[in-house]
Amino acid sequence: MEYLLTIVLLSFSAIFSGLTLGYFSLNLNTLERRAKHGNPEAVAIYPIRKQGNLLLTTLLLGNVGVNTALSVYLGSLISGVLAGIIATALIFLFGEIIPQAAFSRHALWVGSRFAPLMRVIMFFVLPLTYPIAFFLDKLLGKEMPSLYSKRELMQIVSELGESEHSDLDEDEERIVHGALQFSHTSVREVMTPKEKVITFEEHQRLNQEFIDNLTVHAYSRYPVYSGNPENIIGILYARNLISKSQDTALCDTEDAFDRNFLCVRPNEKLDIVLAMMLKRRQHLGLVFSRNKQFLGVISLEDIIEEIIQLEIEDEDE
Repeated sequence: MEYLLTIVLLSFSAIFSGLTLGYFSLNLNTLERRAKHGNPEAVAIYPIRKQGNLLLTTLLLGNVGVNTALSVYLGSLISGVLAGIIATALIFLFGEIIPQAAFSRHALWVGSRFAPLMRVIMFFVLPLTYPIAFFLDKLLGKEMPSLYSKRELMQIVSELGESEHSDLDEDEERIVHGALQFSHTSVREVMTPKEKVITFEEHQRLNQEFIDNLTVHAYSRYPVYSGNPENIIGILYARNLISKSQDTALCDTEDAFDRNFLCVRPNEKLDIVLAMMLKRRQHLGLVFSRNKQFLGVISLEDIIEEIIQLEIEDEDE
């Protein structure tokens, strides 16, 4: 009977100690996300884990109470220093180290199995634990959420990509990295400089030579200038030229020539430019300096390439 009671007390010591480390090794925000996605283990744990100070007070009260009872009981069986040594050894090994090591590795699984028991214990000791938990809530405030910087998120994604237990593939890892970085990238870093931009003069006539020139370059949009190549006045939509009459000037093609184009600065960030493009439903932005000097162009494709971290090759290439 003496051995049985010792084992029972030691078991409860292990449960309280292991659950203390196990429950509080689980991030509250992660638990909430998993619970919302229907994870049954998170659903079982989250309601008690979110009562952080009340749960902590209950576990520590149980652990201290059981360990004290175990020490007193062993002291009644074995007198003197030997009782203290045995009690310390048993509590240290089987009541603390082993359960904490085991529970912390399988916190979600173990915590969900013991959740019903913890709810019962928390209910019965509520008169003792609630005042302490209430005082801690007022003194310390609610548990602080875990927030990650972009660099930390990128590191987490990289670790997930390298883990054999994760379903994150290489393409998803690359795209997440690109999505987290592109808002720090400026237009100047990805734009096509004006030296490489194909432009046309507004009075250019639609003739066979011009059509052949469009076919060679195979772009869908071209900046149009008036007189000076620096004086950009609009954008030409190549696809809208199909139905136009021969020998018509570009500036007279109406729906193929748009003077309402998007202007961006070279130091603007890509996320801002992307939002502008989506709002105005334009796929091409013309880049101008503060003194209105034409510097180049940036396309929606350029921004998408920056996000997916991969060059989009045209069909004809």
